[in-house]
Amino acid sequence: MAVKIITAKEAARMIPDGATVGTNGFMGTAFPEEIAQELENRFLETGKPEGLTLFFCAAQGDNKTKGLQHLAHEKLLRRTIGGHYGMARKVGALTAQNKIETYDLPQGVMAGMLRAAAAHQPGVLTRVGLGTFVDPRVSGGKMNERTRRCEDLVQLVHLNGEDLLFYKSVPIDFALIAGTYADEDGNISFEREGVRAESLDLAMACKNSGGKVLVQVQNVVKSGSLNPRKVEIPGVLVDSVVVASDLKYCMQNFGTQYNPGFSGEHRMSIAESKPVPLSSKKIIGRRAAMELQTGGVVNLGVGIPEYISLVAAEEGITDRFTLTVEDGLFGGSPQSGLDFGVSLNPSCMVTMASMFDFYDGGGLDQAFVGFAEGDLKGDVNVSQFADRLPGCGGFIDITQNTKRVYFCGTFTAGGLVVKAGDGKLHIVREGKIDKFCKKVQQITFSAETALKNRLPVLYITERAVFRLTEKGLVLCEAAPGIDLEKDIFAHMPEKPPLAPDFKQMDERIFRDEKMGLKG
Repeated sequence: MAVKIITAKEAARMIPDGATVGTNGFMGTAFPEEIAQELENRFLETGKPEGLTLFFCAAQGDNKTKGLQHLAHEKLLRRTIGGHYGMARKVGALTAQNKIETYDLPQGVMAGMLRAAAAHQPGVLTRVGLGTFVDPRVSGGKMNERTRRCEDLVQLVHLNGEDLLFYKSVPIDFALIAGTYADEDGNISFEREGVRAESLDLAMACKNSGGKVLVQVQNVVKSGSLNPRKVEIPGVLVDSVVVASDLKYCMQNFGTQYNPGFSGEHRMSIAESKPVPLSSKKIIGRRAAMELQTGGVVNLGVGIPEYISLVAAEEGITDRFTLTVEDGLFGGSPQSGLDFGVSLNPSCMVTMASMFDFYDGGGLDQAFVGFAEGDLKGDVNVSQFADRLPGCGGFIDITQNTKRVYFCGTFTAGGLVVKAGDGKLHIVREGKIDKFCKKVQQITFSAETALKNRLPVLYITERAVFRLTEKGLVLCEAAPGIDLEKDIFAHMPEKPPLAPDFKQMDERIFRDEKMGLKG
């Protein structure tokens, strides 16, 4: 049966007041940019639709004008249920101003919620989120005062002698997805996309909720001409297809129009990486790279953890481990910046929900993630700071279920300048903000839960390394050249105990030449 082909403007007109709209994608990959833009245009011209509930699992935006930034308007949105808001700061601003209802839930759990909605299951039962801000004993993922008066989407359940969290399914009225090609029967291929993300799960959740699935593509081809192995969404799930008016709306990610190495169509040569200067971030990356396990399956978070892969490439040890990206990628070289979320030359692409099944089951050997704020108890906050709402993304799923967790970040923030090269670290200018505080503003990582699960945890900075213990943080390493009292203890609310095996950080970290990790 021939699928209906419409314009992006017509797709935007289909969405009524009060609808629940699910959007697909990670950053810019597989996100229907033109539909989102026309939805914004319609609202600005007519004030319609209004009162939408927006459901999205991952970061979708460029922090400027693209992605979910299009939908960040008061009255257009009534409620958002999202995993990561960091690339859609305008939505976070509406939250801080108490103008919309905002829930922030773990990215992997949200992908599971789509599968539950597709199967008409009541929700997702999991350990993910226990002890963090999404635990209903804390805030239940409600991110402002307005939302605290709203229904609970997370419930505490006691089953088989343990506490669990139950996340309620959310029916989807409209699914907005982007793929590569549609055939005349509505089958959607993904051969030029950098990820599969949650596209199939979102389409099924919407269709089985009685909703409409709208897919933006680059072009329409004849029935039967698509390789069925490359069809991600079967035509029976698709109501209408939007052919993008311009390929600028079909970027592989918001940093790249098209690279066949991202989609696995061709194996691309990787330019030899030049050593990056010896900064505080590279120092942290070097110390963290010393922890990499041969044969390990690894996840690297955004920001400073990206330096670990740069150091590994410089040291020639990238073949010793397998990198993964939480939106469904195994292998290859994960990208950064506006291309975060895709990988150059990946070895395998699975759905986001399948990747988090793997993560939740303990498939990751190591996770290296950033931290913006920590306390002496060992709790970490990356999700909310006063009027900023980065959100948790996959941080909670990953840090609660990986075999070993490493938090990577500078010791202070706001203008920190360091110098190294002689085997020692020198603080040229101290940061204005002490990142270790008495109590974090929001618990994104629960030290109490980690200790119950006997999870090994290290906190790696440019000048100190801490270990999580039953007594909280203990200082186990300090950089050569650092004064413990002046450079470490003076920037913490209390003096942490020294570990029995306390030692200096390896001097090789603070020299310009390679460290020799290859052996």
